[in-house]
Amino acid sequence: MKQKREDIRNIAIIAHVDHGKTTLVDELLKQSGVFRSNQTVMERVMDSNDIERERGITILSKNTAVYYKDTKINIIDTPGHADFGGEVERVLKMVNGVVLVVDAFEGAMPQTKFVLKKALELSLPVIVCINKIDRPEARPDEVIDEILELFIDLEANEEQLDCPFVFASAKSGVACLDLNQTPTDMVPLFETILDYIPAPEGDPDADTQVLISTIDYSEYVGRIGVGKVDNGTIKVNQDCVLVNEHDKSKFQRVKISKLYEFDGLKKVEVTDATIGAIVAISGIADIHIGDTICSPENPVPIPFQKISEPTISMEFIVNDSPLAGQEGKFITSRHLRDRLFKELNTDVSLRVEETESADCFKVSGRGELHLSVLIENMRREGFEFAVSKAEVLYHFDERNHKLEPMERTFVDVPEEFAGNVIEKLSQRKGELQGMSMANGGYTRLEFLIPSRGLIGYRGEFMTDTKGNGIINSVFEEYAPYKGEIQYRKQGSLIAFETGETITYGLFNAQERGSLFLGAGEKVYAGMIVGQNAKAEDIEVNVCKRKQLTNTRSSGADEALKLTPPRNLSLEQALEYIDTDEYLEITPVSLRIRKKILDPTARMRAKRNTASK
Repeated sequence: MKQKREDIRNIAIIAHVDHGKTTLVDELLKQSGVFRSNQTVMERVMDSNDIERERGITILSKNTAVYYKDTKINIIDTPGHADFGGEVERVLKMVNGVVLVVDAFEGAMPQTKFVLKKALELSLPVIVCINKIDRPEARPDEVIDEILELFIDLEANEEQLDCPFVFASAKSGVACLDLNQTPTDMVPLFETILDYIPAPEGDPDADTQVLISTIDYSEYVGRIGVGKVDNGTIKVNQDCVLVNEHDKSKFQRVKISKLYEFDGLKKVEVTDATIGAIVAISGIADIHIGDTICSPENPVPIPFQKISEPTISMEFIVNDSPLAGQEGKFITSRHLRDRLFKELNTDVSLRVEETESADCFKVSGRGELHLSVLIENMRREGFEFAVSKAEVLYHFDERNHKLEPMERTFVDVPEEFAGNVIEKLSQRKGELQGMSMANGGYTRLEFLIPSRGLIGYRGEFMTDTKGNGIINSVFEEYAPYKGEIQYRKQGSLIAFETGETITYGLFNAQERGSLFLGAGEKVYAGMIVGQNAKAEDIEVNVCKRKQLTNTRSSGADEALKLTPPRNLSLEQALEYIDTDEYLEITPVSLRIRKKILDPTARMRAKRNTASK
């Protein structure tokens, strides 16, 4: 018989990127006594990965647990960025309700809509937490109306519309239920969670059923499956079977060797767990997201939505440039292959395929950010490799018509830049769907645009809006192919010979466009050293020395002034490269190069492509 387990609440914290989810979890941890009063705790303690901390974004969903009164609250902090939407969809299967965090100034943003839609589809109750109420420009009353409108747009039921609102400043660690009150701590939020989020229910006497919703990975024990006990009890040394709703042939006998529950930021070993508990299970090598761990007597898989398909891909290639192997620790195809397949242990939205060449792998993901985070991680680990330009993955319908992924894109820009943005996105096959006034003199533009049209656009967008624009996009659907898009209007400046850059050669080259490197750097023939001001590629000799002669001209001794080079970040370099170029990545350097280094062979290949 089904029973409720009143001493547990399972919640997910969902929000648009940068609305304060992770900071809110920090405060819940602090105020529930997880840390000692004299313990120093770094900010955003849940963002454990270096890249998460540097960029201020959450990439992987994290589990933690706090105690309030006699109730254990399991909290899952989820990513807010669209590229990691696959993470959010899955963890919602583990919880009985969500806390939707919304910025008191920015209000409902595209990603807010995306994550809320997923929660409402699963009929989860929602607590709305309006955060950052201490911002000088906060407008909580208007934001409440925006959120309720969003609920109506997403066809929420009566119960969901009657959701509680909590006002908070996660940074100050306070929350209240009424804006006229002076908040002192997070108690109102804790109380609302206990009152409004239902306790998990299941049948403790039934056969075991645990749905695996996330995978963790540890160097010591391998794959760790994390999921909620839906029915029955799970014990250490219990014999179970793995089954999967989407793979009817899967039926694997396994033994539970170690079982953990979450307590604060730690995993605590336990001997058994019953309904409603969120557990981590190690010792099963072949455990995957969507698997159900069942008793052998009654192997019934729990239904699970399929993980969203990747929309873009890149080739990861063994570096074969003239400077290959000088700066990296891991450089062979075996190293590259092992590392990419290891990433599949934890990242379920990623696909890695081997190609006809042993030195090249096709890696597909949810977006440019998704793949750039993987590239940056590998670079820090000492890998050296090259990648191609991101390309979208096409589908074909039954009539063999080409379909491509479309994104619904929202742009907030100061009024004076709106015309420029509309023009640029229209050239990239974007269709303007709506235009409205947003707060603070901003214009909000809504576009439907092919995913291809956004590849390489963000850097240009920041320049065009002088850093004042915000652009967000969410995958919409696959639609008929919209035709060719020209990515880059300007050509490249290509190094003519191998050597070291000299000021004299660079001075002559900078008249042709902007340079990516300064003097004294190694280059090779076919490497890209800058961007041409005109549309075509041209070769420049950046290693050229000044001829020394006996005759002195009047300006001979004047110092040559070089314009500071444009040092491209990883994202900018990935955006810059074109379809006939590679980005060479080492722990020390980023170099852009032509796929074909030899100029004669390059010209021949170009002619052949044009004649087809």
